[in-house]
Amino acid sequence: MKLTSSLKAAVLAFATAAVLSAADVPAAAPAAAPAPAAPKFTEPQLLETFGWFVGRRIGISELGFTPDQTAAIIKGIQESAAGKESPFKIDEVGPELDKFMQAKQQEYTAKLRTKNEAENAKFFATLKDKKGIIALPSGLYYEIVQEGKGAFPKPTDTVKVHYTGTLVNGTKFDSSVDRGEPAEFPLNGVIPGWTEGLQKIAKGGKIKLYVPYQLAYGEEGRPPTIPPAATLLFDVELLDIKDTPPPAPEAAPAPAEAPAAPAAK
Repeated sequence: MKLTSSLKAAVLAFATAAVLSAADVPAAAPAAAPAPAAPKFTEPQLLETFGWFVGRRIGISELGFTPDQTAAIIKGIQESAAGKESPFKIDEVGPELDKFMQAKQQEYTAKLRTKNEAENAKFFATLKDKKGIIALPSGLYYEIVQEGKGAFPKPTDTVKVHYTGTLVNGTKFDSSVDRGEPAEFPLNGVIPGWTEGLQKIAKGGKIKLYVPYQLAYGEEGRPPTIPPAATLLFDVELLDIKDTPPPAPEAAPAPAEAPAAPAAK
């Protein structure tokens, strides 16, 4: 019994001494905050990138400016950055500047149209040899991916579809699938390639449309999404067919206001 009591007393004394010793040790200093990471790019590099971005947004490369023309543009930017007034009166130079820029835009569009037409001809030439792809007299090509069941849509119907549209080079320009919401529209209110092509499948069917620019957005396209003379490819699933509601009747014109009665004499 005495041995047990002595052992307990020794353990208690050791624990008390340990606590007191710990109290005498000063608390560790908080860790210093890590130094901020050094920037990956210098200020001149950032400004050079900003200049590149501005040039890309205003289409310096696409419009085909010469080195001398580009130097003149940079000179104007430098004068603006220095807070100087316009080198010429805007109301005087403006009309000529508009004509100049329109001419540059038309020149660029013409080059792009020529390039796209050559690519279109090559693309449709390869389609003719592919099994399962059907060519129509209009120039539209299509491929039935999945047969539908039931009725086929009429041009006057409203269709509900999921679709994805791409350019010949594979660039995606629109997709109801990505948005997660089907699209609805009167079939006679879209590009001719859709109006003709969707009449080839029944409800529940899937079709791939190869639409030449003549049946899409024409020579001008819809920049910046649809280039000039662009062939468009669509993967379409026909989810539903609905009757298009008739247009609301126009409101009858309000009756003309009766002339005021003559004043009594």
